[in-house]
This record gives sequence, structure tokens and C-alpha cells, in this order.
Amino acid sequence: MKESEAIKREGLFQGGDTTVTLTLDDGSELECVVLTIFEAGEDGRGYIAVMPESGDDEEGQVYLYRYEEKADGQPELTNIETDEEYETVSDAFDVLLDEQEADELFSGTRE
Repeated sequence: MKESEAIKREGLFQGGDTTVTLTLDDGSELECVVLTIFEAGEDGRGYIAVMPESGDDEEGQVYLYRYEEKADGQPELTNIETDEEYETVSDAFDVLLDEQEADELFSGTRE
């Protein structure tokens, strides 16, 4: 099974040990935990949500990128191009967060 398929199957915030290293515009690197890989928009394009592992400046910050796999199976993250696309992706991620919170809230009451 490919790592990305495992991440999708595990769902939001499960596992917590898959990381990616982002190279920022200033050339510095930032190690991030993969929160989830999801689809958004009418075309069903793939996106990834990541959060920095540590660092006071980045506390609680979530980064959203386009996500694709190259022919060799390696992940490729690219910037979201427009404000409209970012808004669509951000809204989809918010829905995932809401669903996760609802699942956690109700999981203790079902038996």
C-alpha cells in the first residue's frame, strides 16, 4: 500500500508520525506533520494539510498545498495559485475539522 493511501485511509489526525520537509521562500526548511490528504473543488484535485512539528513562531499554523504523486510514487506539493482556489480548499478542510470534532464528540456516547 502506498503511504498516501494509508494516510487517506487513516483519516484526519490519525497516526501523526508522517512528516514532510517544506523548503520556504527564504530557503529555510520546516519539518511538518501531515494532518490529512483530501480532495476539494469540482475537479476533485488532491490537497494536503500539514502543521509544523515545533517552533513557537509556527504554533497552530496549518499549511495547505496541492498534492499529487509523481510517476515514481513520490509526493509533490505545489502552491495553491489563486485566492478562489485557496478559499475552496480552506472551506473543505474546515468541513473535515468539523466532521472530526463531531465524530470525537459522539464516539463516547454511542454504545
